[in-house]
Amino acid sequence: MLRVVFMGTPDFAVPTLMEIVGQGHEVVAVYSQPPRPAGRGMEERKSPVHEKAELLGLPVFTPTSLRSEEEQAKFAALQADVAVVVAYGLLLPKEILEAPENGCLNLHGSLLPRWRGAAPIQRAIMEGDAETGVEVMRMGEGLDTGPVCMIERITISENMTAGDLHDRMMVLGADLMVRSLAALSRGALAEQEQDEEGVLYAKKVEKAESRIDFSKPAQDVHNHIRGLSPFPGAWCEMEIKGKKQRVKIIRSELADGSGEPGSVLDEDMTIACGEGAVRLIELQRSGKGAMNAEDFQRGAALKIGETIA
Repeated sequence: MLRVVFMGTPDFAVPTLMEIVGQGHEVVAVYSQPPRPAGRGMEERKSPVHEKAELLGLPVFTPTSLRSEEEQAKFAALQADVAVVVAYGLLLPKEILEAPENGCLNLHGSLLPRWRGAAPIQRAIMEGDAETGVEVMRMGEGLDTGPVCMIERITISENMTAGDLHDRMMVLGADLMVRSLAALSRGALAEQEQDEEGVLYAKKVEKAESRIDFSKPAQDVHNHIRGLSPFPGAWCEMEIKGKKQRVKIIRSELADGSGEPGSVLDEDMTIACGEGAVRLIELQRSGKGAMNAEDFQRGAALKIGETIA
């Protein structure tokens, strides 16, 4: 069994932490982002990894940076065999990367070198990729540039959302990481350098990207909607009971039909695009829960021929 430092922050990282503990490895410390204001009351909230680690009785550290000599000395004193990093959210300086005997292993949500960077799940769907995966890689100083150790490929189905893919990766990634640790403990963890051709960077999704442009082809609109679902959510404006309201589209599908981009083609919420059409399946008005199209239409009463944008 290995002495492991676990470094992670969001829900995505929790199953990996639990699998590592469940396999009997000694987690000597957990690093996570500091508690931050959240919710209507803006009370400080611990990260999902922080909360789970405390339930498991593990020591938790939440530094705002790892660049100070003091933090680096504290990390080195843990005498870890390996650090496991899953969506931690802080850059690791060279001193941290080199402190564990076997370095740092990162779980990344793409088929590297495609989609290095912050938002690989969303970008893969927004670009219409048919396949992605989770990979365990040995971390280097560059952004997601280290050698790849293990891969699990995932088919992206036509209507899969970023949320669906996130949940699938979360489970597969946890299993992949513990298999990597098992191989590492036997001295059998193979590594393969990344190909430098085909590098793409998955920049962070900005809120300004979220508005739907129905003048684009239906496939692009559909990819945009599912790539931003459930967060931050692709949105458009609709006139509901005489007032313009912002509505998030949670799920859609490709549909037959044509017309002026943004026009409502039928009572089933089929919307014309620049080429073809999409059917809106699940929607969410501001301040309300998500609902299916039939329930949404019952309250919104959009008319055939109306335009949304």
